[in-house]
Amino acid sequence: MDSETLADRLARAVAQGRVPDLHGVVVAHRGRVVLEHYGEGEDFRLNEPLGHVRFAPDTLHDVRSVTKSVVGLLYGVALAEGRVPEPGEPLLRHFPEYPDLARDPRRAALTVEHALTMTLGLEWREEVPYTSPANGEIAMELAPDRFRYVLERPVVEEPGVRRSYCGGATALLGRLIEKGTGTALEDYARARLFEPLGIERFEWSTGADGRALAASGLRLAPRDLLAIGRLVLDGGAGVVPESWLAAALRPRVRIDEGSCYGYQWYVGDTWVGGFGNGGQRIHVTPARDLVIAVTAGQYDLPDQPTATVVIDEVVLPGLAG
Repeated sequence: MDSETLADRLARAVAQGRVPDLHGVVVAHRGRVVLEHYGEGEDFRLNEPLGHVRFAPDTLHDVRSVTKSVVGLLYGVALAEGRVPEPGEPLLRHFPEYPDLARDPRRAALTVEHALTMTLGLEWREEVPYTSPANGEIAMELAPDRFRYVLERPVVEEPGVRRSYCGGATALLGRLIEKGTGTALEDYARARLFEPLGIERFEWSTGADGRALAASGLRLAPRDLLAIGRLVLDGGAGVVPESWLAAALRPRVRIDEGSCYGYQWYVGDTWVGGFGNGGQRIHVTPARDLVIAVTAGQYDLPDQPTATVVIDEVVLPGLAG
């Protein structure tokens, strides 16, 4: 590091108001924690206000759509156990409770990989706030059957071509894990991922049907996000199969100029990551042996710069090599 420590750089960014609503940061470089910071501010559990919170190392925090990346890891674990279908298998074959949908040849062409990459080609809107029933994820949770709701959306384009952000895709993956393992998603996560990583406390919000919200319901501490990032950095750490990580972190569909999407993970030129509404982030730069975990409270704001500023303007420039 240069003469100015990461803590100094972050303190300056906080004082200048460049990282509003920053709740937590933990950074590991070359196997050593080099920055850990906790703030305070208004927080929520999904749309439930929690009031003013002073964050500490053991404070659980919504990680929102970073949950999707965790589900992506769990799918790989379940696949290695022979519990879930291969990515190339037809999706509706594993939802026999909806025979009417399977009779539609366009839907019958959907595969598990289309769900993994969010390229289902179904009508889905998540650009509106997550407080609105016009949002696809919220509408899914308000539906009598969330899985049927996803699978019966109108087909609007050829699957496998364009990524369209879809929490419903992750809900389907979570259901496949539950079907295949005969275990609630949160219990499977505890046994196969969290306990092996030393993560002792977590919460997973549920929907009206009592099932874990696979798209956004996890609550973890920043140190837990760091542990997940280090697992990715370490090729699965013997918990997630290395072959699955290689498949999941391969760029499969372009999002924009700077990023692609793999299997529920974002992939850049030099980094991979999990992203969540409000500024939740796991950022892994393998060539620099670097993992960054960020939690923040910028939920539903049109601009959510805090995590990007922490990563791109505080941590990366402050580290040598």
